[in-house]
Amino acid sequence: MTSPTIRVTVNGEPRDLPPGWSVLELLEHFALDPRAVVVEVNRTIIRRPALGSTPVQEGDAVELVHFVGGG
Repeated sequence: MTSPTIRVTVNGEPRDLPPGWSVLELLEHFALDPRAVVVEVNRTIIRRPALGSTPVQEGDAVELVHFVGGG
């Protein structure tokens, strides 16, 4: 039987997420624009074209760096 959630760490905080999410779905969950974010999963930077095909898996450490414009 599949667990209803998986446990990952996002920016140092433990989070429970639905299984089967991609990195792109994670960004959508946090309302982050993929064009303005650098994503690192388990110390590997995920390039924008791969966000939708890269799964978030149990135990992953995800770092999201969001760029904010301004002066």
